[in-house]
Amino acid sequence: MNIAFARPLSSRGPEVLFALAAGGLAAGGIAQWTGQDDLARLLWLLVTAGACVPAAWWVLDGLLHRRFGSDVIALLALGGTLAVHAYLAGAVIGVMLTGGRLLERRADHRARRDLSALLSLAPRMAHRETGDGIETVDAGRVRPGDRLVVRPGEVVPVDGRIEPGEGGTGGTGGTGGTGGTGGTAVLDESTLTGEPIPVERGEGEDVRSGAVNVAGPFTFRATADARSSTYAGIVRLAEEAAAESAPFVRLADRYAAVFLPLTLAVAGGAWIASGDAVRAVAVLVVATPCPLILAAPVAFVSGLSRCARRGVVVKGGGALERLARAHVLLFDKTGTITTGNPSLAEVVTAGDTPADEVLRLAASLDQVSPHVLASAIVRGARDRGVPLTVPTEADERPGKGARGVVGGHRVAVGKAGWAGEGPDGWVDRIRNRAAARGAITVFVGVDGRLAGALLLQDRIRADAARTFRLLRHAGIDHTVMVTGDRAAVAGPIADLVGADAVHADQSPADKVAVVRAETARAATVMAGDGVNDAPALAAAGVGVALGARGATASSQAADVVITVDRLERLAETLAIARRTRSVALQSVLVGMGLSLAAMTVAALGFLTPTIGAVLQEGIDVAAILGALRALGPGRERWPRLRGDDAELVRRLDEEHRALWPRIERLPAIADTLAGPPSDRRRAALGELSGFLSDLAEHERKDEQRLYPAVARALGGADPTGTMSRAHAEIADLTRRIGLLSAELDHDPAGDGGRELRRTVEQLHAILRLHFVQEEESYFVLADEGPVRHSR
Repeated sequence: MNIAFARPLSSRGPEVLFALAAGGLAAGGIAQWTGQDDLARLLWLLVTAGACVPAAWWVLDGLLHRRFGSDVIALLALGGTLAVHAYLAGAVIGVMLTGGRLLERRADHRARRDLSALLSLAPRMAHRETGDGIETVDAGRVRPGDRLVVRPGEVVPVDGRIEPGEGGTGGTGGTGGTGGTGGTAVLDESTLTGEPIPVERGEGEDVRSGAVNVAGPFTFRATADARSSTYAGIVRLAEEAAAESAPFVRLADRYAAVFLPLTLAVAGGAWIASGDAVRAVAVLVVATPCPLILAAPVAFVSGLSRCARRGVVVKGGGALERLARAHVLLFDKTGTITTGNPSLAEVVTAGDTPADEVLRLAASLDQVSPHVLASAIVRGARDRGVPLTVPTEADERPGKGARGVVGGHRVAVGKAGWAGEGPDGWVDRIRNRAAARGAITVFVGVDGRLAGALLLQDRIRADAARTFRLLRHAGIDHTVMVTGDRAAVAGPIADLVGADAVHADQSPADKVAVVRAETARAATVMAGDGVNDAPALAAAGVGVALGARGATASSQAADVVITVDRLERLAETLAIARRTRSVALQSVLVGMGLSLAAMTVAALGFLTPTIGAVLQEGIDVAAILGALRALGPGRERWPRLRGDDAELVRRLDEEHRALWPRIERLPAIADTLAGPPSDRRRAALGELSGFLSDLAEHERKDEQRLYPAVARALGGADPTGTMSRAHAEIADLTRRIGLLSAELDHDPAGDGGRELRRTVEQLHAILRLHFVQEEESYFVLADEGPVRHSR
């Protein structure tokens, strides 16, 4: 038994130790019951002596790491029972000690900052030009000055500068390449900046290792070796941040620092006053800090279980306890506050071609393009119910765009100069409009003329603003956005969620610096989802990775991983952590209070060590039962829609998806209605009438089915009253539009079109606000189904 106990660092050590201690105690009890007293005492002696070995190791290990914790009292109690031959008491303490260590191991197994994912993503191979052609070499053999080729889909191996292209025109997207290497690169730099939209780098511009080539091959000149390049710097930052994290003092050890000298004082006083060493041992036995050893781990295991049921993996009780103490939240933008994927936001026309036709032509051509923006355009068209056709003669040029024939029209999609000629000043106006919205532009040309532009942007999560309100309620005092995106884009999003500060244009090293500065002032949480966030996650007090679509590297560097695509879980996890710590603290204090009372009784000579050990078991049970309260929600109330109500939300969510593009069409319809009588105006009236009919049916479902379900979940007298009032306003505007439309139909040459335009524009504004409010406040209550993304 001693041999087994002497292996406290074994991977299965805590389980083995507890099994041997509990088995020895039980075997001794059976021997005592069958009249074999000597065998019972021997077994209990072996358990007690064996428990001293790991206890001594744990104490020594703590002292070496400058920790002075609760294990010291347990070791003194074990030594005391051996000294006075109270072996049964010692065996009971041994079981409690090893059981507590087992629980602690499972509850507080802090995640090692495993950076294997970062290393696995590091560029490994490079294609180097030589006098005899191109050779493939290990990235570590590249030296500054080498001329390298990056093929489509490959990772840039080292930092460098783009060289002029040679011998061809680059790749052709969906139709294959024409050979040669281009002097323009289209790169996915999301691993470096977090931004999901590819960027274009031209001749003479710098490229960084870790970026992915999403277009045709290009050539560049290395300016650094692999060890000095950008991606290697990210790995080093994460390693250094993890190594420099401050040691965390557990709740139990903080109270043990007070409880230990008090216990020694009481035990010593009892011995001196009575001259009986047994009294001192009895005091040590009932003072065995099992409420510290057991209650806190049990509470945190319960908290971990609650988090797991909500789709959140917390890597140990220590991480949960640190989260409970946090008051500052730092967060990335892309993939955290936003969805992390570009999506179609608006179609702007340049001439007489309808918006749906512009989108149809562009999306039809983009079906054969591998570009990430092409897939977003195709997805946007399908969400709007636009029928697509198969293009012919498709060709794509990296950094410019794609061309082909769709339904007899020559269609070009990409940069403005590539797409065709347009009205004077129109392109600049569209670019300014996109910049104001934080969007990017894709121009569409038909038969050599610009027909329109598609605006794409990374949408804000529907539950983002609500999550930040809940975080404030849960105890976060200060929120800071730390992003690699531009200030002009980050600022409005930070304002929308209520961030207190914004740090834009931040590199991974800059993010770490911001995290360290905030951590020096208060306990911090950092939330992110990309490889570029991994160093900051490791540097923060608690790193939270959105792992549903985030990078594996960020998940491994984080203490908390949210495995479902719901930002709201961050606020819920913080609330669980706070309640868990509160329950643990209450259980520890109650257990310590009972132990102090028992110590007083033992010091007066009314308790023997054996009876004291049994009494201590009762105190432990009381502390554990108190700690198990962390399994429940307590006074917390997180309203949820489940079952049929969640299914209803899913169906209404699909209706929202279908109605959003039609809502976005209302301003264009309004403009057409204010114009002169024409076939286009008659078509606009018909389109408006059909939309209002579908909208009325959707609002009826909301009022009769969704709102009662939400009211039951939220409670209160009238929780959906304000939203019902919006329905009444929408119905009134719909009625007015119907009357104005009939008047315009009766008198097409009259001036009723202007009043109708104003009314439709009013409806558009109210519908945008109302739909966003429903998605943010009601749709996010469903535990099942998709999460809508705010416009």
